[in-house]
Amino acid sequence: MKKVVKFGGSSLASAEQFRKVGEIIHAEKERRYVVPSAPGKRYSGDTKVTDMLYDCYNSASANGDISGKIKAIQARYQEIIDGLGLELSLDEQFAEIKEKFEEGVGSDYAASRGEFLNGIVMAAYLGYEFVDAAEVIRFDEDGVFDSETTNDLMRARLETAECAVIPGFYGAMPDGSIKTFSRGGSDITGSIVARAVHADLYENWTDVSGFLVTDPHIVPNPETIETITYRELRELSYMGATVLHADAIFPLRQEGIPINIKNTNRPQDPGTLIVESTCRQPKFTITGVAGKKGFCAINIEKDQMNSEIGFGRKVLQVFEENGISFEHVPSGIDTFTVIVHQSEFMEKEISRNDDINGRTVTMYNFIDEIKPLGAECENYVLYFGRYSEEKGISNLVKAAKKLSNIPFVFAGKGELENEVNSADNIKNVGFKTGDELRNIIEKALFTVLPAEWSENCPFSVMESQSLMTPVLGAKIGGIPELIDDGKTGILFESGNLKELTEKIEYLYNNKELCRQMSENCRDIKYDTIKEYSEKLIKLYKEVIK
Repeated sequence: MKKVVKFGGSSLASAEQFRKVGEIIHAEKERRYVVPSAPGKRYSGDTKVTDMLYDCYNSASANGDISGKIKAIQARYQEIIDGLGLELSLDEQFAEIKEKFEEGVGSDYAASRGEFLNGIVMAAYLGYEFVDAAEVIRFDEDGVFDSETTNDLMRARLETAECAVIPGFYGAMPDGSIKTFSRGGSDITGSIVARAVHADLYENWTDVSGFLVTDPHIVPNPETIETITYRELRELSYMGATVLHADAIFPLRQEGIPINIKNTNRPQDPGTLIVESTCRQPKFTITGVAGKKGFCAINIEKDQMNSEIGFGRKVLQVFEENGISFEHVPSGIDTFTVIVHQSEFMEKEISRNDDINGRTVTMYNFIDEIKPLGAECENYVLYFGRYSEEKGISNLVKAAKKLSNIPFVFAGKGELENEVNSADNIKNVGFKTGDELRNIIEKALFTVLPAEWSENCPFSVMESQSLMTPVLGAKIGGIPELIDDGKTGILFESGNLKELTEKIEYLYNNKELCRQMSENCRDIKYDTIKEYSEKLIKLYKEVIK
């Protein structure tokens, strides 16, 4: 029997945690292949090693002296090495890292070094062979993961390795440059290894004892789900469950390899077993109760509709021809309902209404003329406005917690302030107005507007653009009308936590794109109250005529 085991950052944050991991691995000789993450937080308020590496690399990119930051990162590893009593030096590796940072090798390389170094330490501690993930995991020239080439390389390399440590999170491009997966990518590495060695079980060790039946932030002390299928896992991940990276299941599903989610701090707990299918009667029945905002329902009633073959196809064809995607289609004997995104449907409805089509005039809100103060960007992501559910604050805070290396500034107030304050990387500056607010907006790398209820013409977009700050905005209400996607900002699906998180990370790591979008905002001009009033009076006069 062969097992692949993956350990998250919290499981490897200190020498004490390393010992726990060592005991778990040595408890079963079948645990032959180990995939480690970078060291996480040792305590509340601590900094993850990956975040330290990002910070160090950003300083190097700004031509700053990074000697102190490099020493601080090395000290984290040395603390683990000394605590384990190992005769191991990472001086050579850190000298190379410093050199490459100063050469501007790329943020992916920086992000990967935490796993790389932890893999070396883990291999030395266990007495296992170290296999650099850059040797065996491949991306194509477009940066897309090459699963079959990777599988061939990984299988061939591990055939000769009885026991091995393969760091998670990264691989290499055809030219040898480092490329990382998205956040949580160590889960994917673990599944890749499990597929290549035809493992009997993939154990994913983290700081929770499996999937819970509900969000513990909403319901206290929820029960653990004992067994779940791949299909059910996909549904949970779609609705925001984050214990396991959703993309990690595909290599395993191909081979029919089960996944066991286990708790490093409570190895005796059975955890959650994820399988292709099960005929077991589970202790709990999993039901989907979910809610998203910004949708509308088109209800169709027709006598004996269910007996008319092809009726559903004809209805959905109409939506297809109009370029409208649907979310859900419940039906009954005489009823057929199509649930769609409200913004898409309303746009089509207006365009097909002969009474108003071609006779409508769009007038955006007016704002006072705002001129940039010339403040330099301080590399943080900004939200300003009310801290409430309809503003999408809950999802934005969740995204921020996933992206702990990215600094956020929140300016505002509201009923979700405690939730905002729960994230270590969010600086809550409170409600701001005037020049103080303008200064915060202008210094931001970009503004996020994650609204989950329709907003007609949000001032936050207009203010940001007027100060040459691009906007990452939700595709709902009037927001898409104000953002030229890819030029003055980027749009994402409202309420989609996964896409929101990915888009924030993408923009933050693409400073040049942010700079270009900032320049594009220079040409945007909104009406002042005087200009708006003059246009409105002119329209009234034309109507009266």
